[in-house]
Amino acid sequence: MDSIFRFFRKLGILLHREQFSSGLEEEMAFHHEQREKELRAEGMSAESAHYAAIQEFGNALQLKEQSREIVGFRFETVLQDFRFALRQLRKNPGFTCTAISMLALGMCASVAIFAFVDAALIKPLPYTNPNRLVGVTESIPMIPRARLSYLDYLDWKKLNNVYSSLDVWEGDSYLLTTPAGAQTAPGARVSDGFFRTLGIAPMLGRDFYAGEDLPSAPRTVMLTYTAWQERLGARPDVIGQSVVLSGVSYTIIGVLPPSFHFAPRERAEFWTTVHASSECDLRRSCHPFDGIARVKDGVSVETALADTKAIAAQLEKQYPDSNRGQGASVVPLSDVIIGDIRPILLVLLGGAGLLLLIACVNVTSLLLVRSESRKREIAVRSALGASSARLVRQFATEGLLLVALGGTLGLASAAWVMQLLTRLIPAKMMSGMPYLQGLGLSIRVVMFASAIAGLAAILFSFTPAWRLSVLQLRESLTEGGRGSSGTLWMRFGSNLVVVELAIAMVLLVGAGLLGKSFYNLLHIDLGFQPDHLATLSVEAPEASYGKYEQGVLLGRQIVRRIGNLPGVKSVGLSFRGLPLDGNGNTDWIRFVGRPYHGEHNEVNGRSVSSDYFATLHTRLIRGRYFTDAEDASKPNVVIINQTLARQYFPDEDPIGKKIGDDNLSPASIREVIGVVDDIREGPLDSQIWPAFYYPFNQGPDSSFSIVVRTSQAEESTLVMLDATIHQIDPDIATAGEATMNDKIINSQSAYLHRSSAWLVGGFAAVALLLSVVGLYGVVAYSVSQRTREIGIRLALGAQRRAVYQLVLKEAAWLTAVGIGIGLLCSVAAATLMRGLLYGVRSWDIPTLAVVAVVLAIAALMASYIPASRAASVDPVEALRAE
Repeated sequence: MDSIFRFFRKLGILLHREQFSSGLEEEMAFHHEQREKELRAEGMSAESAHYAAIQEFGNALQLKEQSREIVGFRFETVLQDFRFALRQLRKNPGFTCTAISMLALGMCASVAIFAFVDAALIKPLPYTNPNRLVGVTESIPMIPRARLSYLDYLDWKKLNNVYSSLDVWEGDSYLLTTPAGAQTAPGARVSDGFFRTLGIAPMLGRDFYAGEDLPSAPRTVMLTYTAWQERLGARPDVIGQSVVLSGVSYTIIGVLPPSFHFAPRERAEFWTTVHASSECDLRRSCHPFDGIARVKDGVSVETALADTKAIAAQLEKQYPDSNRGQGASVVPLSDVIIGDIRPILLVLLGGAGLLLLIACVNVTSLLLVRSESRKREIAVRSALGASSARLVRQFATEGLLLVALGGTLGLASAAWVMQLLTRLIPAKMMSGMPYLQGLGLSIRVVMFASAIAGLAAILFSFTPAWRLSVLQLRESLTEGGRGSSGTLWMRFGSNLVVVELAIAMVLLVGAGLLGKSFYNLLHIDLGFQPDHLATLSVEAPEASYGKYEQGVLLGRQIVRRIGNLPGVKSVGLSFRGLPLDGNGNTDWIRFVGRPYHGEHNEVNGRSVSSDYFATLHTRLIRGRYFTDAEDASKPNVVIINQTLARQYFPDEDPIGKKIGDDNLSPASIREVIGVVDDIREGPLDSQIWPAFYYPFNQGPDSSFSIVVRTSQAEESTLVMLDATIHQIDPDIATAGEATMNDKIINSQSAYLHRSSAWLVGGFAAVALLLSVVGLYGVVAYSVSQRTREIGIRLALGAQRRAVYQLVLKEAAWLTAVGIGIGLLCSVAAATLMRGLLYGVRSWDIPTLAVVAVVLAIAALMASYIPASRAASVDPVEALRAE
């Protein structure tokens, strides 16, 4: 019964503080009285037994504190610690604001960048079992992920043993007639099982039937949710209705769900089936499609690649003319969608992580400095009975409070930064990054922030506790312990500063290399002058302009009408794209009079008007330009670029030579009449491919691009171009109006290099500031601890210049060690990110040297302030203070 009574009494103690205190005192008095009785029974006097019992039990306050901690963790003590921690932070507003700001800054950067990493690299694709989806294409040495021919696709689908389904898609655009006039509607052609392979079911209607992509099948179309909403007013009876696309009537069979997106063709609004009947579809040497497959359960991507390569090798033997050198590529669909974004995101996450690390190091340094001023307080509390666990809990409460305030501010700032960075992405790029839509504080992002906050709380809680645990508390009550503790702190603080300087060096070098890469990218030789160039694309109805004579007439009419606009100097037309639109519109060529062994000479092909090169201001190296009279009635001619001339005519003049297709069919043979400078047809950071250009009038098309050189601001000309085209024919659609400079600045390669350079540069600037502040703190504390020594030196006749040297020598040593370690780490880090660099080596000596000098100057300037303060010490006052 006595044990039961004690149990319930302790339970009451846990619930009520007053009962706990009174019960504790009662039990302590009981045990004290019992011990007194035992001592008196042994023969002691009453007074002696009383004092002996007190000595045996020890400090009553300490016993009470230990008893409270043994009983359990109490909300009241937590609340007490919280109030005390809050008072401490309010008592030191400078420390509090600085620490919270540093922590918030580091968390803001790391959480914001992680949100992008999560959305692009971690978050699963919005398809059924997305880890089983792969992108399947052909592969050639010039193009590692080349497109797939339709006939090869049929063979791969029939012969493979690794895919449960294999389908293809091709980006397309349709001419859509609307009340506002003709418009270009982005779309895609897909095989019948495309959406079943993805695991996407329509929101309304049905999916494509098996066989609905055959040439004889009816023309059907599925709409995206956006097209249903904006094009057809979200009509519920849309299923079964007809829509005319490029002059062909399609029956609407389904509406895709709002959540559906397919990043490689994100802007597509109308999804039709392939209906392989065109000349390109039926030719094995024409490659318009990309493949997508679902790998069977238990089959790895490597196994699927090996199986597909085996089929490609079999087809190469079976069709040596068309499939020579054609391999296969199989990669996870996530890699297809992410593309070149992965390495840049990882570099930015690494930079943000380094900034967070340097912020935490700085806050740790501040906490250590602050713990120096609290030695006496902690010593007194320990002497009065506070246990080590109690003190650690107080530090943990202060650390948690600091992290809670800084983390909340950092998380709120990160949410704002995410939206800002998302809005800075060009609209065209954003349409290909649907995984960034709705970017915000997802569960994974909040968990990541919580993990950072937890680690920071542990660091900030136990670092001061560990620091104070090495102090001699008895010496802390006197001034005598200051020298040894100060020396210990300076050594630890110096190590932290070296870490900060090394991290700052890594970030500064990374920013310098990325900035230099971006500069090189914007100053490469484009092969033309981009200023004062306005561009747009037109798509004319095939029924009205599909014939040769109609296409030539339309091209000449557009050139004439636009050429008469105010400020227009010249006009050029191009079929298959303008500069920077991309490599890959290739043809196979063969040279008349040369031995041929079936090799594929892959070159870019463009159809351009007579004034195209003059409009671009592309330099003619040899021969002549086209004339407008060179149409189908004249001999076929061609102009080649320098790369093609160097690669295929290295030791001879190409003028007068003849080239044709791989069969040298008579209609394909053209005579080389000129060589022009290399035009950068692909992305800014891609290599120049061999290219040939033939007259637009010898091969017109109803869809082409226009480039206009103006003598005035090209933005004003863009407004007139669209109106002029519609004056010629309102059924002609226009799209993609942009200046050439805007195309360059907003291109994906330029944006990625620019954004990474700016973000890493921002991280580096903040890291430089924090590391310099950290160095200042260490040197200033060192000076404060050596005030007596400096005073004695000055009193004995030391020159103030010697004091400057004494202080600056210490700072210079720390700076040199930090820069040295940082240089080694910088070269290693730059080597890892060398794939992001353009025109600059990872060990670029000028960048390394400039960064080292900048960091050294900034560090020594920060050290000059405490050095000046030390040199101005009054010896008398210094000695009197001691």
